Amino acid sequence: MRRFFMAAALAASFVLPNLALAQDYPNRAVRIIVNSQTGGTADATTRLLGDALSRRWGQPVVVEDVVGAGGNIGAAQALRAEPDGYTLLVSHPGPITINNLLFKSLSYDPAKVAPVSVLITFPNALVVSKSLGVKNLSELIAYAKANPGKITYGSQGIGTTTHLAGSLMSERLGAGMVHVPYRGSPAAILDLTAGRLDMMFDNMGTAVPQHKGGATLMLAVADDKRSQIVPEVPTMAEAGMPGFRSVTWFGMMAPERTPRPIIDKIHRDIAAIFAEPAFLERLKALSVDPAAMSPEASARFIAEETVLWSKVVRDANINPAD
Repeated sequence: MRRFFMAAALAASFVLPNLALAQDYPNRAVRIIVNSQTGGTADATTRLLGDALSRRWGQPVVVEDVVGAGGNIGAAQALRAEPDGYTLLVSHPGPITINNLLFKSLSYDPAKVAPVSVLITFPNALVVSKSLGVKNLSELIAYAKANPGKITYGSQGIGTTTHLAGSLMSERLGAGMVHVPYRGSPAAILDLTAGRLDMMFDNMGTAVPQHKGGATLMLAVADDKRSQIVPEVPTMAEAGMPGFRSVTWFGMMAPERTPRPIIDKIHRDIAAIFAEPAFLERLKALSVDPAAMSPEASARFIAEETVLWSKVVRDANINPAD
């Protein structure tokens, strides 16, 4: 019995300080690192969320875009920070799920993260330059097969789902398409509209405005169902490529060993913000689906995504970068 009380006292000695930290959190500025390009969907979503969290917490929330190396630079900065909840990461799938397969070495361990919440999800869409002269997916497939090694496809960077989706399509067609990585969607879209890039898979947030404005042509949505935003655009399966799915997400992560009460507090506040109709309307304008998953659900989702995209990397025989 004495040992039981001693063990209980020891456990309480660890739990109580962490609970006290959570009750006091945050008492100073919180930094959120986004490892995607300024002006993209992740940046816009995080700034909306950061403003809402700042009002809720009564403390500054500073959003900083740190790009490069497929998102690895920003991920390393955030995940190697002090595990106290004052440095967080909002990441696309690459640095967390598959960059360990795409890069020869990483300066952080993607397995050692503390998921806070998968924030948003959205399908990627296949868009092409109008100068390519194709009107639908069937024509693009025929052109790619007739011109092996000539089609260029852009992406938001090495390791992003847009990169892997393009690589998977190239592999399935045997077309030898050439990957052109960018630092986010905006620069790639510029080259696509100018005809310097042939095609890319892009997230709906940036793909839809360009398509509706007539700057690019959207051929298909890489999801199991059509998008309510562009219901006229078929799915990849409907357009002629069954079993092809590519969904992007952005999630908030904390460094390993961040106290669980702090992670739970951040998630509760995020969930409360995502329940506000006005906030949801602002997300809707970005063409994304709100998620606000719990830490446990986020961990399961990330594990499933890791299995999915690891298979794509192996099947497409994508070689590691330096």
